Amino acid sequence: MRRVAVVGAMVLLPLVVVGVVLSQTSFDGFDGGAGPLLLVLVVGPLVAAAGWWWQKKRHEALAAWAASVGWEYPRSDPGYGLGRVHQGRPFGRGHSRQVREVLTGRWQGLPAVSFTYQWSTGSGKEERTSQAHVVGLALPAYLPTLELTPEGVGARLAKLVGAQDMQLESQAFNEAYRVAAGDERVAHAILHPRLMERLLQADARDTAWRIEGTWILSWETGSTDTARIAPRLGVLEAVVRAVPRHVWQDHGYDPVTHPGVAAS
Repeated sequence: MRRVAVVGAMVLLPLVVVGVVLSQTSFDGFDGGAGPLLLVLVVGPLVAAAGWWWQKKRHEALAAWAASVGWEYPRSDPGYGLGRVHQGRPFGRGHSRQVREVLTGRWQGLPAVSFTYQWSTGSGKEERTSQAHVVGLALPAYLPTLELTPEGVGARLAKLVGAQDMQLESQAFNEAYRVAAGDERVAHAILHPRLMERLLQADARDTAWRIEGTWILSWETGSTDTARIAPRLGVLEAVVRAVPRHVWQDHGYDPVTHPGVAAS
């Protein structure tokens, strides 16, 4: 993926240079408005072609990555309803929402997915488009909402306006994460000392994740980064494997009689 980005930049840079040169050139025989018009006619198609080429190469790279790990690359949502599986961020924001660059497969025996979620805010000259790279694991049963976000400016601002922040037995954990839960009893059962210790390890401390319904998802700003899929799914898997058996049983699933999720 990084190679595609570098090659794409190499293609686009000359186009930018051409545009600058054309914009500074005086065209004999043309009136003052002809220069910008010629600039649009010459550079516009080149930029569009470069964008098409870059997207083509990106799709090829994602398809190659999927093939290398035994996943599939359907590109668009294969019918999971990925744009609506969760209510919390980054979902439900702005307008023109899209699910793109969808990768599907299995992670340590669990159904897994990766995709780019895109949305826009504002309109006209004020319109801004944002993206988030989402990865997730499908759960064998519905669980109440449980969200962990690393402490930082965003979490502190959220708490200032009254956002929930459960306090657990570990002070180090409380300082590292903001915890919000739909059912605090279930949250305390899931976030037992062993899982809290795991989530304080370096690979997990910057990972935001949420259990909601039948999915556990993690999101990061930006488009799909295949190098980040495995590390983040590893954190999500650790959470799923740590859910106590009695919590699953309370929600209609037994990992012992229906193997697939190890009992904690």
